[in-house]
Amino acid sequence: MKPDSAAIQQRYNRIAPYFEGLEAVMEGLIFKGWRKKCWEQVQGHHILEVGVGTGKNFDYYPADARITAIDFSQEMLKRAAEKQTRKNIAVELDLMDVQSLYFADNSFDTVIATFVFCSVPSPLKGLKELYRVCRPGGQVILLEHVVSSKPVLARVMNCINPAVVALVGANINRNTVKYVQSCPFSSVHIDERSGDIIKLIVAKK
Repeated sequence: MKPDSAAIQQRYNRIAPYFEGLEAVMEGLIFKGWRKKCWEQVQGHHILEVGVGTGKNFDYYPADARITAIDFSQEMLKRAAEKQTRKNIAVELDLMDVQSLYFADNSFDTVIATFVFCSVPSPLKGLKELYRVCRPGGQVILLEHVVSSKPVLARVMNCINPAVVALVGANINRNTVKYVQSCPFSSVHIDERSGDIIKLIVAKK
């Protein structure tokens, strides 16, 4: 693992016990609804969730799907496993870095990640890995917060980004849509309900 990846991993290990509490207000007001919209797009039987975190998406898993979920933070994964047991969720959890997936090419019908690529040190490398493990005709679904298209707000986000990264390991000034569009997907669709900062992206392979 690269030094920058290790540093981000350590930050998420550190905040794992407090993670759900830290995001509780935003989760209830905004993120929960977007997670539901995101998982409504899932197709196929074999699903990969990247960046499972503490298992915030468990409630939206399709009942009849085979789901593998990964995270690169051992402490986050530990809390996901506790929730999996408590809620009796059918999912295979694994410790893995999205920048270097262990899966074979063309393994999954849908690959999905929610609010993950803000924390990936090399986002384009991670996205190319998602493309690789997605089967031809399959899809990659991303729910991400990105840098604002409004110049003044974008400058503010760029200014405070180093502090946010140092505290929690997440970048708030990523242009994830552009990264996805630079990958060889056959199509990239941005949900029309998406706003300026939160984007629901569906990319077909």
